[in-house]
Amino acid sequence: MDRFIKAKNVLGRYGVIIAFIILCLALGMMSEKFFTYSNLMNMFRQISFNGIIAIGMTYVLITGGVDLSVGSVAALSALITAYFSVSVGGEPRAPLLFALLAGLTVALVCGAINGFIIAQYNISPFIVTMAMMTVARGAAQIFCGGRPISNCTPQFFNLGTGNLVEFSKTATIPIPVTILLIVAVLAFILLHKMRFGRQVLAVGGNKTAAIASGLNVKSIIIRVYMLSAVLAGLAGILLAARINSASPLSCEGWELNAIAAAVIGGTSPTGGVGNIVFTIVGAMIIGVISNGLDLLGVSSYYQQVIRGLIIVTAVLLDYRSRRK
Repeated sequence: MDRFIKAKNVLGRYGVIIAFIILCLALGMMSEKFFTYSNLMNMFRQISFNGIIAIGMTYVLITGGVDLSVGSVAALSALITAYFSVSVGGEPRAPLLFALLAGLTVALVCGAINGFIIAQYNISPFIVTMAMMTVARGAAQIFCGGRPISNCTPQFFNLGTGNLVEFSKTATIPIPVTILLIVAVLAFILLHKMRFGRQVLAVGGNKTAAIASGLNVKSIIIRVYMLSAVLAGLAGILLAARINSASPLSCEGWELNAIAAAVIGGTSPTGGVGNIVFTIVGAMIIGVISNGLDLLGVSSYYQQVIRGLIIVTAVLLDYRSRRK
């Protein structure tokens, strides 16, 4: 009986990691291309975009909120950065650092607006961020006249295609993957080792008690949405650099993948519970499923159905665990 309880506890705590390992082994047996180095690096590069946004979404979900604007904010930030990175006569309009700061600043402002309205007027995050989703997408269309921005400098293109760490000519770690690892480590420390993280968990666990204990809940909520937006902007910029083009229609549906990754990783949709490491594993599960199904020739339509079923299953498991 004791062994059964211990096994059940291990499964409950590390189930998402076990599921990820089983999934990889199953896909590896079904497709000989799955475990090739080129496929793994390409897969992790794709996972890095969703992983970065999912980290920000984890913070938002922990507070009991949601951010539906991350896809639109990512597209807008990418357009701003790409605009300043366009090659004019062989030179960019502005230095790469300025372009990056411009794009991330726009994202920061969008997040601040989201957080301020939600915190100050106690309006549903679903409504506020859905409005921002529409506003940011429209602003992106206006900014570029509905046309993609391309012909960026090699320096910008290198952000999405280059390698920051090279062990050899064939063994490298792409820049987006390196950035994901850095963001994940910093986000883990912030959430699990620093006071701000404890405050975020306290707000999500019991907002009334957090206010009674003297926490500035409004400030915490604003900063959480700013963090989510900045990470969304960063992911959008990396995607634009990857394809050397920024489009006002890009990044659609990213909010759903980010929510899925966080929820699969054990972040509670009702707030108060979340773990950065498991969120990354959740993003990897989403990426592995998409990559594996692509290798097996499964239609993208079926992939959407599968992702939806995974989200529902994760929410039901969270609901069941909270009832016990």
